[in-house]
Amino acid sequence: MPNMDNNNSQQPQQNGNNNKFPKGQFIVMLIAALVTLGVAGMMKSYMGSRSQKEVTYDQFIEEVEDGQVESILRRSSRIEIRYKESSEKFNPAFQYYTIPLSGDYMLAERLLEHEVEIKQEQQETGDLFWSIISMIFPFVLLVVFMNFMMKRMGGVGKSNAKVYMQKETGVTFADVAGQDEAKESLVELVDFLHNPAKYTHIGAKLPKGALLVGPPGTGKTLLAKAVAGEAQVPFYFLSGSDFMELYVGVGASRVRSLFKQAQQTAPGIIFIDEIDSIGRSRSGYGGGGESEQQQTLNQLLSEMDGMDSSKGVLILAATNRPEVLDPALLRPGRFDRRVIVDKPDLKGRVDILKVHAKNVSLDETVDLDAIALATSGAVGSDLANMINEAAILAVKNGRNAVSQKDLFEAVEVVLVGKEKKDRILSKEERRIVSYHEVGHALVSALQKDAEPVQKITIVPRTMGALGYVMHVPEEEKYLNNKKELEAMLVGFLAGRAAEEIVFDTVTTGAANDIEQATRLARAMVTQYGMSEKFGLMGLATQQDQYLTGRTVMNCGEATAAAVDDEVMEILKRSYEESKRLLSENREIMDQIAEFLIEKETITGKEFMQIFRKCKGIPEPEEKTASPEGFSVTEEEEPRPAEPEALHSGKEEEGQSKPLTDTDGWIPVSSHEEKRYAQLG
Repeated sequence: MPNMDNNNSQQPQQNGNNNKFPKGQFIVMLIAALVTLGVAGMMKSYMGSRSQKEVTYDQFIEEVEDGQVESILRRSSRIEIRYKESSEKFNPAFQYYTIPLSGDYMLAERLLEHEVEIKQEQQETGDLFWSIISMIFPFVLLVVFMNFMMKRMGGVGKSNAKVYMQKETGVTFADVAGQDEAKESLVELVDFLHNPAKYTHIGAKLPKGALLVGPPGTGKTLLAKAVAGEAQVPFYFLSGSDFMELYVGVGASRVRSLFKQAQQTAPGIIFIDEIDSIGRSRSGYGGGGESEQQQTLNQLLSEMDGMDSSKGVLILAATNRPEVLDPALLRPGRFDRRVIVDKPDLKGRVDILKVHAKNVSLDETVDLDAIALATSGAVGSDLANMINEAAILAVKNGRNAVSQKDLFEAVEVVLVGKEKKDRILSKEERRIVSYHEVGHALVSALQKDAEPVQKITIVPRTMGALGYVMHVPEEEKYLNNKKELEAMLVGFLAGRAAEEIVFDTVTTGAANDIEQATRLARAMVTQYGMSEKFGLMGLATQQDQYLTGRTVMNCGEATAAAVDDEVMEILKRSYEESKRLLSENREIMDQIAEFLIEKETITGKEFMQIFRKCKGIPEPEEKTASPEGFSVTEEEEPRPAEPEALHSGKEEEGQSKPLTDTDGWIPVSSHEEKRYAQLG
C-alpha cells in the first residue's frame, strides 16, 4: 500500500479561530493574575507586619538619651531605629520604628549630642521605575505562562483537529491497492457525499458513519484519506487520544466543537483514528480518567444521534480492537457500516508491490508475482518496507536498478535480520545447527503433505536465528486439512529429533520449535475439533483477533488438565514419527549435513539433488527456475512468512526473546477459518 506520507508537502489548515486569542480566556487569565498579585501582596504585608515593631516617640527619646540607639533612618513618614548590640532591644530579626512628632525641632540636636548616626532616605527616579517594574513583571509573566499552557492544550474544550481542505489529502483510490472489497464499500459513501439528494429522493437514509476494522498496517487511515480525496471535501483528522486532557469535561467539549466545525463546512468527513481509546465499553464503573472517557463517549454518541445526515457529514473511524468498543457506538444509526480492512491475498500483494515499485527503478529480472507468493500474510506497510530495503541494497551494491536478488534479500532482512558476520560458531555448534536444520528439511521432503524446501542456511542472523529452513508453496492456500497439520507437527519437532539421533542429546535450539508445535497441537484439540477424545467440542475462544490473536480457555480445570494430556500425547506421537523418518534416512541426513557445513547455505535445488541421488530417484524435467537465493514459506494471511530458526538457547543482548514466532507454524484467522502456515 502506498506510503501514508504522500501529502508531506501539504500543510494542514487549522481552524481560523485557533489563531486568535480568545477573549474569554484573556479575561480569565486577567482575573487569575490579579487575584494572584493580591494574595501575594497580602502575604507580603502580613509577613512584614510580623517582623516590625513600633516604639512610642517618648520611649524613643528616652532610649536615645540612655545611649541605646546606634543609628536612625529618616523616612518620609517614620523613623527606623537601629539599636546598639549592648541594648536589651537589639534583635536583627525585628525592625523597630517610631512616628516622629511634627513640632519636635530639637530632635536633631539630641541625636547629635548622643552620637547617633543620622541617615536620610532619598527617593530617586530609578528606584521608582524598578519598583513599578517589580510589580508589573510577575503579572506579565503569569499571563505569558497561562497563554503558553492554553496553546499546549489546544485550548480548553476546543477541537484541535487537523483539517485537510478539498484535495489536500493527496490520496485517491488509485493510491490504494490490495483492498478492493473495502474500496467498493467506500465508493458508495463517496457518491453519497457528491449526490446526497439522489438517495434522499427515494427515501433512503444516508449512512452516518463507517467503522474501518483490521490489523495494523493494512491501510485504514489511508483509505479514509482516499475517501476524502475522491469526494473533494474537507477532511478532519484526529486520534482518539486527542480528545483526552487533564481536565474533566475537556473531551466532551472538544467533541462538540469538532462536530460544530464540521457542520459549518459540510459536506465533509470526520476521521477518528484509534477510536477504541475513547469508545471503550462502559461496563466498568469508576472515576477519574475513566469518568472523563465516559463523558467523552456519551457526548460522541449524542452528537452522532443529533447530526443531520442530509448535510453530508460522514464519520469514519478506525480501530484494531472492535471487541472492546461500546455496543451503543456500533449500533445502526451511528456506525452503519463495518468495513473489514484485512491482510491482502496474493493478487492484492502483487497490486501493492506494483504501487510501491512504480517510482523505483527495476531491472528485467524482477518478478513481483514471486515476491508476493513468498510474502503471504504481509500487509501494505511490510511490503513498502521490503521495496525500500531492496532499493537501499541495490545502491549499496553499486547498481542503478533493483534486481530480483535484491528483493528476496530484502524480504530476508525484514524477516530474520542481516547476517551476523561477527558471530563465529564453534565446529561442534556448526555441526549441531547443521543437523538441526537438515532434520527439518529432510522430514519436509519425506512427507507428501509438507511444503517444498527452498533454502537451508546456518549463517547466524541479527534477530537471533543461528540457522533456518525456508519453504515456498506452489500456490496460496486458505485451508489446511488434518494430515497437513500433522505433517507440520512432525516437521516442527524434526530438528530436535535430529539432535537426539546424531548427538545422543538435545540443545536449547529447539525452544521455538516446541513453542509453535505446542500452539498448533493445542489449537487442533481446542479449536479445530481434530481430537478423538474431545471431538467437536470448542474449548477455547480467540481474543484480539486483529492484534495478538491469543486464545482463552473456556472450560473447567479438570477439562483443561485433560486437554494438556491430549496435547502431550499428540506431540509425543509427532516426535516419534520424526525420529522414525530420520533414523530410516540417516545416511541421507549425514550427506546433506556435511554438504551444508561446507557451503553454509544451500538452495532447495541442491538439497533435492542430493536427496534424489541417495534415494535413487531420477531427476525430473527442468521447470521454470525459481528465483535464486531466497524463498519463503507460503504463510497464513495475517502474518508474513518467517523462517524456522534455530536459536542459541539464550536471549540476544537487549532482546527479551530472540525471534518471536519464527519457528514453525503460527495460528491465524482467515475469513472465520483457522489455518497454519509453515515457517521452518
